Amino acid sequence: MESYLVPAGEGEAEYVEKRSRFIGHMWRVESEEEARARIEETRKRRYDARHNCWCYIIREGGVLRYSDDGEPQGTAGQPMLNVFQREDVVNVCCVVTRYFGGILLGAGGLTRAYGGTAKLALDVGGVSRMRLWASLAVPCTYSLYERMRLLVEQCGGTVADTDFGADVLLTVQLPAEDTDAFREKVTELSAGKLEPLVVEEQFQPGPRER
Repeated sequence: MESYLVPAGEGEAEYVEKRSRFIGHMWRVESEEEARARIEETRKRRYDARHNCWCYIIREGGVLRYSDDGEPQGTAGQPMLNVFQREDVVNVCCVVTRYFGGILLGAGGLTRAYGGTAKLALDVGGVSRMRLWASLAVPCTYSLYERMRLLVEQCGGTVADTDFGADVLLTVQLPAEDTDAFREKVTELSAGKLEPLVVEEQFQPGPRER
């Protein structure tokens, strides 16, 4: 199953240029309807702003939409969209609100401000990869605990939960395609005494990558 990048979380950032305030807000969305709802709720919340410019990219159907919302054509929505296209991020919606400061910025200044604010919001929210992840129950002795945690990290996984009892039981999230290699390394580490069990597989975003 193909993997792709999506926002890791919601991101909000502010940028000021010649007294104009640019407030960027970014979300992960799964449909045009969800993106439109985010845009509308921002318009209502920022009703007193001069402009609420927006863009969104929906992977299914290859949907790309943007709006300059009264700014000169090509100076707001398109530069915002370009940010996410350059970063290969999909299923994303971004609104940049401008409170006019009384000084004209010109086309170049607007392009840099809108695109830059969208990038700041993306940096705050971060990026994660949608892919098929496996959840594994990994038994472990206390003597191998730290080495097992390190092995999980080396294999690109994360420890989601740890149960300390007579022995240790780790709940591990791992890219599904790396499961067999991980199981082999656990066998090697434990001299064949420990065996991870795949509990379930699910297509979902992984940990934040950047």
